[in-house]
Amino acid sequence: MSETVITSRHNPLLVHVKKLQSSRSYRRKCGEFAADGTKLLEEAARWYPGLHTVIAQEGIALCTLPGTVRVARVPESIMRDISLMDTPQGALFICRLPEDRTAEIAPGSLLLDGVQDPGNLGTILRTADALDVPVVLLDGCADAYSAKTVRASMGAVFRTQPASMTREQALACCREKKIVLLATAMSDDAVDLRTAPLARCAVVIGSEGQGVSHELLAQADGKIVIPMSARCESLNAAVAASIVMWQMKR
Repeated sequence: MSETVITSRHNPLLVHVKKLQSSRSYRRKCGEFAADGTKLLEEAARWYPGLHTVIAQEGIALCTLPGTVRVARVPESIMRDISLMDTPQGALFICRLPEDRTAEIAPGSLLLDGVQDPGNLGTILRTADALDVPVVLLDGCADAYSAKTVRASMGAVFRTQPASMTREQALACCREKKIVLLATAMSDDAVDLRTAPLARCAVVIGSEGQGVSHELLAQADGKIVIPMSARCESLNAAVAASIVMWQMKR
């Protein structure tokens, strides 16, 4: 493991890590993403082979890192400048994005349709990792490798990477494999999720504001609803997904 010292805010590495944190298109172009925090760094060092660079504040103790990882030390003032956190923990790091792989849907999968809030997405990925539920990201979802999503996932993205596909691909995959596709919906024809065999189905969770897209609602094999008090209109997407995944594993 090699260490260098950086004292200039204009250093190319620091410019690079700031852009990785702020731009999804830049992350895709570079094939890299950045995350922030010593706890997340521990998770990446333990689970994720794509970790390659750490930017650490002077005096901050680091976990054991692979010998191939580059470490750059910076003053506290620079760490405050490059970190998105109000109170930086003293370590940012850069990883390679996972290699593209053929996305598939298995029975017991959770499909996320247009979940745009990175906090909700990260929380869902964290719960899915804990319950061992495969997750597939459909059109319109937040970036699983944005700094906010990675932080909300508490490192789950380093252990289990979500797959991605379009709505059309998801529908075709379910038909080909004869997987029953259920959509969560607040509608009169939706059935209580406690009566549905969710472990053998794929379940769609929709966006925070719009719910499941009309396209998937129209072509799903059925609709399910989480029973709740009549005075409540809806649930947060991450909470709804957690309830669905818990029911899947029963």
